[in-house]
Amino acid sequence: MITYQMMTEEQVGKLREIDRSEHIDLIYEMQNGEMIELQAGHECPSWDEDLLHEMEGRYLLELRNGGMAIGAFDADTLVGFGVLAHQWRGEQQDRLQIDLMYVSRNYRRQGIGTQIIQTLAEEAKRRGAKYLYISSTETRSAVSFYKSNGSQLTKDVDPELFKKEPKDIHMLVEL
Repeated sequence: MITYQMMTEEQVGKLREIDRSEHIDLIYEMQNGEMIELQAGHECPSWDEDLLHEMEGRYLLELRNGGMAIGAFDADTLVGFGVLAHQWRGEQQDRLQIDLMYVSRNYRRQGIGTQIIQTLAEEAKRRGAKYLYISSTETRSAVSFYKSNGSQLTKDVDPELFKKEPKDIHMLVEL
């Protein structure tokens, strides 16, 4: 049985339990405001130590500055998590970003990600946000997941997030 709980700074080491690997068959690229499909056909591995260290740093930064994290656990094993960033975004400062969102390979398509995003959306709304901002990896699986959870492409791309991840697909979920 999967249980969900708020995560703490002390649980940062649990992130290494996530198997982020996946077969990537299709990616998207933004061209002139349109999302274009490109064949990919490669395997994305799980964390290497450098990427894990980067993810742990982002996780801790958000929690230490007022963001929050929700984790999905199978017994004591972390099988999914999402992080709501602390920084307000958008011209109206009415958007909070989902900064990190992962579900382990063997646990995908079971509603875990949907439960996590719904919990993050509820918290963002409670904090006064009108939108969730999503800077999604360009894979079909990630973009399809966010679209199935109410996100839509945005033309109002956050310049800071675009600079960090120019290949990401930028979306909003109205709360």
